[in-house]
Amino acid sequence: MRMANASSVARSARSTSTRPTNLSLNAGLVDEARQLGVNISLAAGAGLEAAVKQARTQRWLEENRAALESYNDWVNANGLPLEKYRLF
Repeated sequence: MRMANASSVARSARSTSTRPTNLSLNAGLVDEARQLGVNISLAAGAGLEAAVKQARTQRWLEENRAALESYNDWVNANGLPLEKYRLF
């Protein structure tokens, strides 16, 4: 039996739980989306999810910048660990 990990549970909880929200969107874009049959709520949700993912990634990079720079400096000075075993 496969256990769900925390991120899949959180993703599942986000996708099934919704909250009514007022948004101000470009009127022309909304009209065109309706004409094309685009589900505006799903599209807005997908865009918001992408923005949150990007913001989380940026925050992680900022929080871990010192460690990443330190490791890169070490590799520049010493080479890749186990490099002698590489086949390419």
